[in-house]
Amino acid sequence: MLLADKSDECHSERTMWTLGIPLRYGKLISRDPSTSLRMTWPGNWLSYNMSESVYILGGGRTDFKRNLKKEGKTIRHIIIEAGKKAIDDAKIDPGEIQAGAVGNFNAGQFTKQLQLGAFIPEIDPKLRGIPTMHTEAACASGALSVLLGAEWIIGGFHDVVVVVGAEQQKTMSALDGSDVLGAAADYHNEKPEYGDFMFPKLFGRIAQIYIEKYGATEADLALVAWKNYAHAKLNPLAQMRDADLTLDSASQVSDKNPHVAPPLKVSDCSQITDGAASVVLVSGRYLDKIGRDKNKTVRLFGYGHTTDYLPLDKKDVPTFSTARKAAEKAFRMANLTPRDLHGADVHDCFSITEIVAYEIVGLAEPGKGIDLVKSGATTLPAVRPEKSKAPFQIPVNAGGGLIGDGHPVGATGVRQVFEAYQQLTAQAGARQIENAKRFLTFNMGGSLTTSVAMLWGRD
Repeated sequence: MLLADKSDECHSERTMWTLGIPLRYGKLISRDPSTSLRMTWPGNWLSYNMSESVYILGGGRTDFKRNLKKEGKTIRHIIIEAGKKAIDDAKIDPGEIQAGAVGNFNAGQFTKQLQLGAFIPEIDPKLRGIPTMHTEAACASGALSVLLGAEWIIGGFHDVVVVVGAEQQKTMSALDGSDVLGAAADYHNEKPEYGDFMFPKLFGRIAQIYIEKYGATEADLALVAWKNYAHAKLNPLAQMRDADLTLDSASQVSDKNPHVAPPLKVSDCSQITDGAASVVLVSGRYLDKIGRDKNKTVRLFGYGHTTDYLPLDKKDVPTFSTARKAAEKAFRMANLTPRDLHGADVHDCFSITEIVAYEIVGLAEPGKGIDLVKSGATTLPAVRPEKSKAPFQIPVNAGGGLIGDGHPVGATGVRQVFEAYQQLTAQAGARQIENAKRFLTFNMGGSLTTSVAMLWGRD
């Protein structure tokens, strides 16, 4: 079974199956589509109540192929650029924005610049004086900035929030950069064990465990890399849009594609990227105020956010049960199942991560993520060499993902949400997923330490 989908029904005082897990004694309080799903559970174990809906009114991003240092620019410039694009796209007066959030991983070490919220007023003078905050959770920093903005709106604190995710990484050598990225792991305990280039080695270890348990091969992992490079060619802002990667090249070790951390090769890795992305989040109240049609505006249906232990050896690899809880929470809140989705953008910092993510979010049963990518179900028809044999289609990482589009660490989670916005408003161009109405984003930080799943759609 490729897709975990027992039932999408929920009955008061009965069992609800979500991703194959029975949740008993749930009591359905309301099913108001404008406020998602509100539920209570015995002992207040679980309670969801999105008291105010959250919508995406606009978004923007930078070209991820750029090198800011060569341009004589810094992270300040791309925060301003992406923010301006999002506000322009939202078609509102910047003076309407009430708060700002900036997602960033490690500008302090990459660029010697922090206090990034202070660049929000430079987007437009009318933003001077609004409250801003900076979120950090390694590669999930951007998703946390989106959640911060969303929860401000849900809680009734603000009605209009600008969110920006940004990272400038091309400021140092690959070796020094890898050491900065190591701060996303349990640095002082894992660096002595894994040495330089810690993150490829951590995920190489995840790949080894997965292969040992389920019998996958390096050639299976290469399918993810090939797919995401092919998708990137359809994305005019993707870092690897001009790169050619055949399946044969991705499958074989060569001088141009050596092992980095066996079984992972260079092509299995995401990119070092300078870039930013931004979205404008608003409340349903605000949409009513300005007369926008809610049914034509992308809405947050549900979300889940979990944090695991920091070191890899304390996690249940490759199951990652704590990360799975984030997806389960999102689907429960939205009252949806994985089979309701039309597309997804999942974290693929390495090829193995995308395979594991399929299983974490319920697109495939444990050990069947490889079968899913092999089936062609996650590949856009435009680049698929032959017709998919899968019983369903769900293109994943249609813009290229982190491997093809690029991975400016703090921007990635926001970029994923912007991709969801473009897909759900039919603005994705050559990579457009046909009739997309429900879309998942899954962003994680560290070695599956922080996990954020969000479900977006249009009513």
